[in-house]
Amino acid sequence: MAYDELIFPKPVFHEKIWGGRKLQTEFGYQIPDGPIGECWAISAHPAGDCVVEGGPYDGRYLSDLWDKEPQLFAGASGDRFPLLIKILDAKENLSVQVHPDDAYANEHENGSLGKRECWYVLSADPGTRIVVGQNAHDRAELAKMIEEGRWDDMLYTVPIKAGDFFRIEPGTIHAIQGGTMVLETQQSSDVTYRVYDYDRVQADGTTRELHIPQTLDVVDFSLVPPESGEVTAPEVDGITELMSCPNFSVVRVRVAKGATATLKQEHPFVCVSVVEGEGGTVTTPAGTWNLEKGSHFLAPATSGDLAAGCPRSRRRRARGARPSLPCVTVRTDCYPTTGGPRLWGNVR
Repeated sequence: MAYDELIFPKPVFHEKIWGGRKLQTEFGYQIPDGPIGECWAISAHPAGDCVVEGGPYDGRYLSDLWDKEPQLFAGASGDRFPLLIKILDAKENLSVQVHPDDAYANEHENGSLGKRECWYVLSADPGTRIVVGQNAHDRAELAKMIEEGRWDDMLYTVPIKAGDFFRIEPGTIHAIQGGTMVLETQQSSDVTYRVYDYDRVQADGTTRELHIPQTLDVVDFSLVPPESGEVTAPEVDGITELMSCPNFSVVRVRVAKGATATLKQEHPFVCVSVVEGEGGTVTTPAGTWNLEKGSHFLAPATSGDLAAGCPRSRRRRARGARPSLPCVTVRTDCYPTTGGPRLWGNVR
């Protein structure tokens, strides 16, 4: 069996009350009818386990590879694939929400991981803001604000634009607002505690459950909200490190037309998402694969370095089509576990 070929999962799509159709119109995905809010692009979570398309693992679930092909993820351990890569299309506001850390989720959510995540903003309508914190100083003040519905006083918001980046630690009250698309990197967890859902009514006439007691338990009042999502880290040879944390690191890679960027593969695995441009290639010692906006792949531990190339010119464009753009990818590196296996595949 070849352990050096790139792995291309088939995305799983989820309908959401706040979703839209941009996953089809902007990324070309064939999505189900209805308001589709989430593309689970690289996932082995039970709520959306991706099937591999093509290559030696064609037709197998990503969770099955994690369980039965440990050579692909050398250096990582744990009982589940630890990360989840999504694209979110928020036509309407997401609920105001918060996620627990590993310890709380393990105790209260049947051994689940907590949820540390981050957002790379793909697009945002003019004037759009995002919720990335709250203004209460302690549990009692937060409880009073929630009870009185003082959302404008409570919620901390900042304006956003394409290219912004936000780190969302467990315990952060947050919400993506309507008119926004983001690439989300997170721990493989689907635990969300809703604080406020705008009194929305679902198709069956019910409202979605809120989780106020859990919210009061997990909000971290020591967190300092960001002033903006502006990326200030230096870009070196097209590569910018956006975030590094105990679970993963995230880098942005920009490849100019006619150029190549070499991405070192020094990790148990690397997830790559192509989020802008009209295509290119990625080459490893095992071969060359064509890419396009919306491509996602996983580079196993033994893949070797990745050479991402963006062609100087493309085939003749159809009338009205967009011109060729530089390729932009976002790479997520998984860290090897230290200190032995951790519940739900949590890796460091």
